[in-house]
Amino acid sequence: MTTANDAVDRATWLTARKQLLAREKALTREYDALAAARRALPRVRVDAPYVFTGPDGPRSLSDLFGGKRQLVVYHFMFDPSWEQGCKSCSFVSDHFSGAVAHLAARDTAFAAISRAPLAKIEAFRARMGWTFPWLSSHGSSFNYDFHVSFDPADVAAQAVEYNYTTQAFLHPEAPGLSVFAREGDAVYHTYSTYGRGLEPVMATYAILDITPLGRQEEGLEFPMAWVRHHDRYDGA
Repeated sequence: MTTANDAVDRATWLTARKQLLAREKALTREYDALAAARRALPRVRVDAPYVFTGPDGPRSLSDLFGGKRQLVVYHFMFDPSWEQGCKSCSFVSDHFSGAVAHLAARDTAFAAISRAPLAKIEAFRARMGWTFPWLSSHGSSFNYDFHVSFDPADVAAQAVEYNYTTQAFLHPEAPGLSVFAREGDAVYHTYSTYGRGLEPVMATYAILDITPLGRQEEGLEFPMAWVRHHDRYDGA
């Protein structure tokens, strides 16, 4: 009986690979069914008059669609008191700039939103070299309403609402991804995901997952403890 990573002949490898392929195909079909169920979710009309600050001035949630029918928002962890954005959110966001044009071709706009003031966002974006739209919700309830920023009292009481449950959370900010649809002048919230629900947009993880060593996160203080801003790795 062969074990993981044994060196074998090509025929033995091919047998094992075909067995795994059957599982991969079953998972793909299940993911297709899950995506269809996600698209079929009911939606909630958004009536709050959110105002965001961008490089070109104030923008409403409807403005962020830019004429598209759909809008995807990444909730980037950047507390107003911080001097730089979250490392893990930066890891996620390294995958966005190249996707914006492809999303637009499918009638979908994209924006990142953080509570930090625009000046801090712009300085950090320049450092990272990102080109995707990134706006400030500073002074707005947007982050709190979508459960990615938390009241200090709730953090102290270990009663933060995140990822559809009440739990202890040590930080005032958390990551998430929310989706909105527009019909005429009406904007609807269709979907939000948090925590590991963000992994499908992290192509780096998808690439690591097909390698023999995988993500190499075993034994770390927390799974993404290895992540750095991309200009802070050794040799960057």
